[in-house]
Order: sequence, then structure tokens, then C-alpha cells
Amino acid sequence: MSRTDSFATVQQHMFHHSSPREQSLLIKAAPITAYRAGSFFSTMPAPTIKCHPLDPLTASEIKSTASAVKKTLDDDNIRFVAISLKEPRKVDLLAHDNNQSTNESLERRAEVIVLNPSTGIASELTVCLNNEAGAVVESHTELRSGVQPMLTPDDCDLAEAIAKASPEVQAAVRERYGITDVETQLVCDPWSVHLASPEDELLTFNPTTSKPQRLVQTFLYQRMQGSFEDKEDNHYAHPIDITPVVDLNSQTCLRIDGMDRPPPKIPTASVNYHRNLLHTNSYLETVWRTDTVRKLDVVQPDGPSFEVTGNEVEWQGWTFRVGFNYREGLVLHNLKYRNRKVVHRASLVEMAVPYGDPHPPFQRKCAFDVGDYGLGYCANSLELGCDCLGHIYYFDTTLSNAAGEPVEKKKVVCMHEEDAGLLWKHVEYRNGHSESRRARELIISSIATVVNYEYLFYWRLKQDGTIDFEIKLSGELSTNLLSAEEEKTGKSTYGTIVARGVNAQIHQHMFCARLDMAVDGDINTVSEVDVVASGSHNNPYGNAFGPVETTLTTESGASRTYDATKARSWKISNAEGKTNPVNDKPVAYKLIPFSRGGSHPTLLTSPESAVSKKGAFANYHLFVTPHSDTERFPAGEYTPQGNGSNGLPDWMAANRSIESKDVVLWHSFGVTHMPRVEDFPVMPCETTGFMLKPDGFFAGNPAIDLPPDNNKASKLAHSPSEKSCCDTTK
Repeated sequence: MSRTDSFATVQQHMFHHSSPREQSLLIKAAPITAYRAGSFFSTMPAPTIKCHPLDPLTASEIKSTASAVKKTLDDDNIRFVAISLKEPRKVDLLAHDNNQSTNESLERRAEVIVLNPSTGIASELTVCLNNEAGAVVESHTELRSGVQPMLTPDDCDLAEAIAKASPEVQAAVRERYGITDVETQLVCDPWSVHLASPEDELLTFNPTTSKPQRLVQTFLYQRMQGSFEDKEDNHYAHPIDITPVVDLNSQTCLRIDGMDRPPPKIPTASVNYHRNLLHTNSYLETVWRTDTVRKLDVVQPDGPSFEVTGNEVEWQGWTFRVGFNYREGLVLHNLKYRNRKVVHRASLVEMAVPYGDPHPPFQRKCAFDVGDYGLGYCANSLELGCDCLGHIYYFDTTLSNAAGEPVEKKKVVCMHEEDAGLLWKHVEYRNGHSESRRARELIISSIATVVNYEYLFYWRLKQDGTIDFEIKLSGELSTNLLSAEEEKTGKSTYGTIVARGVNAQIHQHMFCARLDMAVDGDINTVSEVDVVASGSHNNPYGNAFGPVETTLTTESGASRTYDATKARSWKISNAEGKTNPVNDKPVAYKLIPFSRGGSHPTLLTSPESAVSKKGAFANYHLFVTPHSDTERFPAGEYTPQGNGSNGLPDWMAANRSIESKDVVLWHSFGVTHMPRVEDFPVMPCETTGFMLKPDGFFAGNPAIDLPPDNNKASKLAHSPSEKSCCDTTK
């Protein structure tokens, strides 16, 4: 080994065994280059190391993967559904973190999903990217006939194009509504087809050829004004009552539902929020308010407090790695606090959105937004000073399109700090001495637009060791006309009239977070903690109440529902013998449901319904399973036209032990949305979320060491010589 090689080896060893802050110092000694960590781009000195096994695929890796797949399949008709990093097995990642990995375990691989429209058959492939001969396909598996992978952005565009190009659709909207220019006036929202009945299932295969049909139903609207090129008019104010169903494989319109009804009148009122069309509103505000708020700037003159090395972040005792993929979107890996493990991997893995209107065709209106469309594919490019306020660090990513080409998406993840009010405070009332510390939070966020809805995701790390996950829901309501039956009374049975003639149906947003816990180690035990009143025994004064803790030992016993009347929480305790030095109990974190917004029920659909079977993960608020690398998505790997098979119920059928195991928590929560008139034309944010809070993880308040601070930039809003509203002097 040469002296140069020896130095490089030592430098690499030092880098792997250093903290992110120390790594950043080591990097400063390396040549200055543009360092791309996976496909999250940051310009900084480049260490002479390989990229981390969890770094997302680069553009060049996506190109190499697509080339290898095309060469193997030798078919120009294939459409790429996804090209993404195949994450290493957890055991290999843990070994890598301990610097015990082998070259084989750290090989980078891509997982690929392709579809052949001519046969309707989808395939899974694994591509090794570290082969000396270049990218090589290691495995190729054809999926069962009828299995439908995710609807990509290209698929959604194709569905709208098919509907608009259909002579039947063109004739229907022309004859019924006088729409002659479908390209500018007609809007076709693409929705996956939820198979609610045997009649719906008949659509899944071509009756003549028996080939699978890739279904999309398109809810129609009309644009009536503004720049049609810029799509300014709020088309949800002008719903149309017919619904074309198209097949992406044959690129044909299979049927148009609703044609048996005489054409109702399309609402024409202008109900707009677009800045260029506010002045056209028929009854809402037409000019900007004059009592605008004054400027409020978030300024950090010394820069942010976090440090970023590649995709790894260090802030106030926290270290973690940022990941991103086409399906889950934002993923957080290996969260540690003061070098103690808390969570191995955290992400949002599914979402069921059933609509409660049984009038055809809305029995089919139910989206599984993560599996049907992909939060990564739907991610916004965030805007500085608008979506993100303050001193911002952005992460970019690279995904792929239907041709297998890399598509760079800028600023899909935003990271910044916020002041969050007081973290703790006490005044010694006897002498008036006050001790208080303000709270700073690190926020890692991403926003996805799934057709009409916006989902705003915020992971918040706090200085007291708390992890808070908040989801805000905004965007536009998916509207419709009243059914023929409802039209007679002018009242909505299963929704709210949000504008004259415009109905918004009641629905739920049921989210599922996958939390691969690692509380001070990978072996944990989960228990349910209720606070209940004591019985009459040993409770002579009737004032006794306290916690009752029940260990969850098997999967069947770990299907749990939140109970606010008992202040129910779920504790995740270390099962490796690590105890708290104060109370001698196992160190732990607890999951607190509905820490944001109100508490909401589980799925409200009938247990016999297709929604409840496919969305079984939302029938309870908590499930616990032992970790498995292959158990990733609770409604199954492929949700479009699916029934939920190969999902959470199938995994739990064996009723495996979960006590003192490497456990995964599946936490379901959400919003039951009864639309309000105030939610139209664009919805003020609804909020939901949960919290992971240390419970005996520390020997005391871990934020007791925050130094006193007084913000000198704060100013009085009134003259000190004037009396304030609470001045009691005469």
C-alpha cells in the first residue's frame, strides 16, 4: 500500500468514526468540489468516501439502471413506474453503523417497477449498481396478472389526455353542456378506481382478450374564465355530473357513468382564490384587504444552529439522516439524541381517503394516496419566503419518469429552525425571581399535492428530546353536483353545499405512520398505559386515580384504539436491560396520539366494505409487529385496484410475539372531514398528528442546561411612558 493510499484509509476510518460535526471539520482538509450525497445536492468539500448506503439514487445511477432494464427486457413498449434505491437489509445497516459491513452488504441496488401496456403485466426488477461490468439486473419477477402498480404523474397526464381525446367524451360534453373546446374548458381529475362491488371488478379485465385493464376514473369540471393556459379558474366551482372511466393500457375510454341522467345545469358563479381572478368573484371578496399585517422577518444573523454533512444532520443533541423516495416522500433515518438511539426509521406509509356518498359512481371514490400516487412523485418544489420562512436549508432529489429518465426535483425538503414559545418556566413567588427558557425547534418538512389536496408534513425535533409529527391539510375540496334524488330538495345528504349547486362530500383522511423504534437499542417492548379511577378498595375518599400499564405481548393483542377518556398512550421501553437511574424502570418513550388537532375515530366505513378490508390498517389506531424488511406498506405493495392483500392483516395472521423484540409500530390517525362553507374555494389548514415523548429516558429535564437568554431584538409595541392595558396604577 502506498503512503497516499494509507493516508486515505486512515482518513476514511476517521471519517466513519466521527460525529457529523467532526466529519465537517475533516472534510475541510479535502479538495473543494461539488459533493452530491445521493441525489440531495449540497456544495461542500468532498471526502474520499463512498456515498452512504441510504443516499437516494443519483441521476447517473437512474440512467444506468434504466439502461440495464431495457437491455434485459428488450422491449420498447415498457413504461417505468419507479426506479428507486433498494434499501439494504436492516441487519446490514446496523453492521455498517458499527463499521462491521462487508463490501457485499453495502452494494448499492435499485428496485424497479415496469409495466408492459401491450400485455398489461407489471414486473419487479432488482439492479446491482456496483458490478464491475456496470449496472446488472439481478432478478426479474413478473407480477400476477391484474396487479396494478402506482399511478405515476405521467399516468395521470395520460388519463386526462385519453378522456379529452375520446370522441364519446367530446360528444357528451358538447351535447349536454355546450363545451366545444375540451383542451381549454374541460378538466379531468384522475382518480384510481376503488373496486367497491363485483360490477366494478368486471372492469379490471378486458372481456374479449382477458388482458388486465389499468383503470382511472376522471371526475369532470369546467373552466369558464381567466387564462386557460395558466389554468387560473377554480374549476371545482363548476362540477360536471358524468364520469369517464379510461384504460391506460389500451388508451381508450371504457365507459361514461351518469349518462342516464338528464343533464343538470353546471354552476356558473365565480368562486376564485387565484390572485388574477379575485376581482371576478360573484359573492366573495374581490379586492385585497387594506388592514394588512406588517412585516415580520425571521432573521438569524449568525446563521442556523444545525450542521449538515451530506444527508446527515446534527442539531442540539439530535443526529439523523434525511431520505426521500417516490412513494413515502420524506423519510427520517437513525434518529439519535445525544448519541442514544430513539427511532431507526420513520415515515408515512399509507393514507386511506374514503368518501361517504353512496350515490353512483361515488361508491368508487376512495383513494390510497401514498400507494396510488406516491408522496414523493407529488412533492412540491418549495418556495423561499412563502412555503418556508427563515434561514432555510433545502434538499433536492432525483426521481424518474415513464421513459426511465432522471427527473430532478428541486427543494422537496425544507429544514429550518423556529422559536416555539417557552420551553419551561418557573417564578419563585416569594421573591419574584423568574427562570425561563425559550424553545427552539428543528423542522424538517415536505408538501405534496395529490390532485386537489395539499398535505403538509412537519417533523419537529425539540430540545427536550420530543419528536412531534404534524400534518396540515389544505388545497381544494373535490366537489360534485347533487344526485338526481338530492336535487329535488336542494340539500346534500352526505356532504355540504359549499357554493350554490356545488356539493362537497364528507370523507376521511386516515394516515398510517410506520415507526421502526429503537429506544436506546433495537430490542423493545410496547405497553398500553391508561389512567383510570381506583375502585372503592383503598380509596375511601374517592379521589384516587392512576396509571394502569398492560404489556402487549402478541400481534393479535396489539390492535389498539385510542381512548381519550383514559388519557391512553403507548410506551415503548428498552428490553435490553437499560434502566433509568432515578426510578430503575426501563428507559422509554411514549406515543401520544392526536397531539395536534382533535381526536378522530377510526374508519367509519362498514366492516364488510371493500374500504375497510383494503384499509384494515385504519380500523385501529395502533398495530405492533416484529420487524421485517419485506413488511413495508400496510395496504400491500400495490394498492390501485387492489384488495389489501399482502398487507398488515396477512402479516399479523401468524400472531407473532412482540415482547422484547425489534418492533415496528403502525400508528393510524387522521381527520374526519365534514366540509364547511368556509373550506371553499381553498381550505384553511386542518391539523392532525402525534408525539413521541421521552418517558423515563433521561434522569431529569434534558433541557435544564439551556443557558439564559434575552432577545434584545424584541421591542415594545407601546411607549413605556403610556399605561398598558394591564396597568393597575391610578
